Amino acid sequence: MPSRFELANAIRALSMDAVQKAKSGHPGAPMGMADIAEVLWNDFLKHNPSDPNWADRDRFVLSNGHGSMLLYSLLHLTGYEVSLEHLQSFRQLHSPTAGHPEYGYAPGIETTTGPLGQGLANAVGMALAEKTLAAQFNRPGHTIIDHTTWCFVGDGCLMEGISHEVASLAGTQELGKLVVFYDDNGISIDGEVEGWFTDDTAKRFDAYGWHVVSNVDGHNPNEIKAAIELAKSHDDKPSLIICKTVIGFGAPNKQGKEDAHGAPLGEDEVAAARKELDWPHAPFHIPEPIYSGWDARTKGKARQDEWKSRFERYSAAFPEQARELKRRLKRQLPAEITSEALIEKAQEKGESIASRKASFAALNALGPQMPELLGGSADLAPSNLTFWDGAKAITPQDASGNYLHYGVREFGMGAIMNGIALHGGFVPYGATFLIFMEYMRNSLRMAALMGQQVIYVFTHDSIGLGEDGPTHQPVEQLTSLRTTPNLCTWRPCDAVETAASWDAAIKRHSGPTALVLSRQNLPHQARTKEQLANIQRGAYVLKDSSGTPALILIATGSEVSLAMEAAAELEAQGKAVRVVSMPSAYRFNGQSADYRESVLPPSVTKRIAIEAGHADYWYKYVGLEGRVIGMTTYGESAPAGDLFKHFGFTVENIVTQANELLG
Repeated sequence: MPSRFELANAIRALSMDAVQKAKSGHPGAPMGMADIAEVLWNDFLKHNPSDPNWADRDRFVLSNGHGSMLLYSLLHLTGYEVSLEHLQSFRQLHSPTAGHPEYGYAPGIETTTGPLGQGLANAVGMALAEKTLAAQFNRPGHTIIDHTTWCFVGDGCLMEGISHEVASLAGTQELGKLVVFYDDNGISIDGEVEGWFTDDTAKRFDAYGWHVVSNVDGHNPNEIKAAIELAKSHDDKPSLIICKTVIGFGAPNKQGKEDAHGAPLGEDEVAAARKELDWPHAPFHIPEPIYSGWDARTKGKARQDEWKSRFERYSAAFPEQARELKRRLKRQLPAEITSEALIEKAQEKGESIASRKASFAALNALGPQMPELLGGSADLAPSNLTFWDGAKAITPQDASGNYLHYGVREFGMGAIMNGIALHGGFVPYGATFLIFMEYMRNSLRMAALMGQQVIYVFTHDSIGLGEDGPTHQPVEQLTSLRTTPNLCTWRPCDAVETAASWDAAIKRHSGPTALVLSRQNLPHQARTKEQLANIQRGAYVLKDSSGTPALILIATGSEVSLAMEAAAELEAQGKAVRVVSMPSAYRFNGQSADYRESVLPPSVTKRIAIEAGHADYWYKYVGLEGRVIGMTTYGESAPAGDLFKHFGFTVENIVTQANELLG
């Protein structure tokens, strides 16, 4: 049987060989953390390479994702469908072994990592999902949800501010099945971190309420194993294991230096490392005894089979709960859900209310039908109106709820929601003001990149929020959302479109959805059945003159009512006007060319787009002959009515510009 050192050296060899062949990559972290990974994966990690999606598997997150060859080596060695050829094509086009771990590229990659700190945040979300799912479904004598989330982090992850947000919340929620390994090697791209990172990390995490194991020799398997066992014994709080390691361990001339961090070692140094590590094998050659020492398929299958037996007993004792858990883990909507009825009901009621209040009504209707909805807000629940009537807060003592108070942690909230979605069993939604989307911007991008069903509730959507002024009035944020690939953004004009946007969000499993909602009341718009059906297409004709229109007014949100009033006045002047409501440009852009042209006929070139957001986005719809009534500056502090008048969002201005355009 190979020694632990030999098993770890397989990771080091594969990592330095792959980086060298690609002429690109980060060999230092995989070589430095190989001993920690060997102990964790061989002695503790509960997983089955033959079924990477087993629901009760442990989750492993490599937050310092630049060390991706560590993960790829582990997946290959333990028996996942990551071949030697895949390792040899590291960082090449269409290879599953991308420069950073990409979710969905290869089995066993639990999340996309690379933007430092977000992997740690995802791990917090996964641990939170595990604790909440266990509280909701486990029964006395029947523990079917019981797994640990393991996470590797580096100096960069802990320097990023998001690490504070999520570590603080993890400690508050007492996530005892979260174990984080800190690769304390003292080196980053710029060199020795003591010049810019002198935090007492142990005290910092102790202050968060974590259990901390300090000064572990990251190259001593006995110390590593003892530290993990100690962490596992503290199930009332998350654990941080601080491992002192040598970056690039085994490369005699570059280990412990920044040279080993982010560039190939070079052929001479790779050869020297082989000699130093007593690894005489050719590049990418792993002896059979090493493979046998790593292979986790037999052990993994046995553990999963044992779990299946327990689940069968659970199903017999609690058939309804078992069926519900299966449904949620398959990401299926309840068969009896009546989300379409929300749209019809809103149309029948005809309320003129703020779209944030309409969203609250939608949540009150959907919440009882969808127990997998797991909500939250960044300390703005009374304003965002996301704490619906059946919401129950998750607490450290009772995790069975369906709502998390994230505190003022927008970025952390976004990345935690990604982890919850990746874990499975929940559809997370989280809320803040639209302007503070900027704090969580990169986590939103990661949700879109990974295709995760995450729902964002962004309220106070324009200068219409009024007196709080430019710092709180979003201008460019809608454009930022709309230009993000695979993010479906909705800005509804009334309660009916708000209900439609929620219906679309809960049915969209291929990516995130942003609901952009108003603070102020919005007038109800009358619609035909055909118009109701067309809301889901993203844009539709809300008002039309007989015959071919001379002018098209395009609007969203609170500006739709202005367009409707302006159209009525223009019609009274004898002008043929069409009003198009476009709550979701993303959905509209995905429609057939025939439908898009039926709404915006190419022959009608006189167009005006009206939105109290950044103007430039709309020129793609109005063309060279059209106009945009939008924002080109930041807002001001004043009542909403005064602001709309000041910036030209009035019926009078729309009519004036329409007449100028029509000549």
